[in-house]
Amino acid sequence: MTMRRNLHHISLCRAILVGMAIVGLAACSRVSVPDNFSQSSERPRIYPDYIDVTIPVNISPLSFQMDDDAQEMVARYSFGQHDIVCGGEKAQPPVEEWKQLTAEAQGKDIQVEVFARYDGGWKRFQPFHITVSPDSIDPYVSYRVISPSYVTYEELSINQHSLENYDESIIYSNMLCSTEESGQCINCHNYQQFRPDRMQFHARQNHGGTIIAYDGDVRKINMKNDSILSAGVYPAWHPWLKLIVYSTNHTNQVFHTRDLNKIEVFDSGSDIIAYDIDRNEVTNVQNDPDEFEVFPFWAPDGKTLYYCSAHFEFKDTTSHEVEVIRRAKEVKYNLYRMSFDPDTWQFGPRELVFRADSLDKSATLPRISPDGRFLMFTLGSYGCFHIWHRDADLWMIDLKSGVVRAMDEINSSNTESYHSWSSNGRWVIFSSRRDDGGYTRPFIAHIDKDGKGSKPFEMPEEDPARHREYLKCYNIPEFMAGPVTISPQTFADVLKSDGEAPVKYVHRLRNQ
Repeated sequence: MTMRRNLHHISLCRAILVGMAIVGLAACSRVSVPDNFSQSSERPRIYPDYIDVTIPVNISPLSFQMDDDAQEMVARYSFGQHDIVCGGEKAQPPVEEWKQLTAEAQGKDIQVEVFARYDGGWKRFQPFHITVSPDSIDPYVSYRVISPSYVTYEELSINQHSLENYDESIIYSNMLCSTEESGQCINCHNYQQFRPDRMQFHARQNHGGTIIAYDGDVRKINMKNDSILSAGVYPAWHPWLKLIVYSTNHTNQVFHTRDLNKIEVFDSGSDIIAYDIDRNEVTNVQNDPDEFEVFPFWAPDGKTLYYCSAHFEFKDTTSHEVEVIRRAKEVKYNLYRMSFDPDTWQFGPRELVFRADSLDKSATLPRISPDGRFLMFTLGSYGCFHIWHRDADLWMIDLKSGVVRAMDEINSSNTESYHSWSSNGRWVIFSSRRDDGGYTRPFIAHIDKDGKGSKPFEMPEEDPARHREYLKCYNIPEFMAGPVTISPQTFADVLKSDGEAPVKYVHRLRNQ
């Protein structure tokens, strides 16, 4: 059930329309801009950092607090004849008044003045601006919520969050199928063209299987087959066909003792498969024994499949897992693509798109903008699980000009990893550990028509302290056109069932 978080805060807010009486704000009428203050030459230290960011016109209010020892604050957001004044411990603009303000300011800047009270009295900081883009953003985003630890994965859920009013609910939780004896792990939610009524996710271990929801029909698929490496792992739903391409992976986890990247997640084998939803049939698409193929993603025209592959030849007689551990920093992924005929369902030969290993780097997670022009990916020193690598950054390829560059305007000194494009191609949301190095949190950045990004901003919350106090990581942020309406219990009931017969392996998928 969707509901607004009941987040307690000690704050007084009032919204003022100049020349108009505002009904119902008597409790906030005591808040006003201080009459006596000293003027600072500096900008305020606030959290989250919303100074000079660009936001969508339909984003929820940008609440913030002082990030220093201030005893009290007042913030004034203003454009033209409209302003919102908030005071107390935190600046938390009312949703409806914020919507009016951003609607009036779209294409222009909101000015923000911050006053803070210290032992020496009130201080006014230099104003900053928030640019309101007329480009809207998809109304919802979903992500896994997980502890930054390898031992508490059972306390894991897939959540959905409204980017317009903070509403949040659980799509599915591990705890619905976990028991004291048997646990469950869910991952890799994915949608067809941002549609919440066409989604899939995996459940591992207890009551395991792949859940596919399509236009109200919810199915549990057993994708294990002796002819493929594993059940499907990382998904890519074709833009309109009832076809999902997956990587299949033998994934392992180890720990570094003398490396800042404490945890290493790696594959000792991985292939690309395609799954026909209607016929419950699967086939191998790429399964070279000397290649680790992973992270498929469709171009928006449905005629090209992008993916990553690392060339790796096993040399000795030890187990494959042990050898990959020993040679982990040799594993470098490049970007490839294959043509695809939507009429015959046949794939063409692979083509090299970007050779990251020539830079002694590894490229993962290719994501294509909805207009087909830009390919964003993550680049790190080695390996495929860059969420644990502090050097991981976002890079961009202009597929029209061929220019490849680091997105320095978006990157930080810490991890940037999983990223997704909005449906209009003007926003990206990505996971970043820039705040404290330990927790991945969702950041949003505007992308202009030339592929240039704006300063990223942390996903707004009603309580600005939410991200710092909520000791969970946000993993795999995906934009959605609306909320998933299937209940968590419905998903759990389907998972507890036997599900469908195991997939049938075919040498190639047939045309529909």
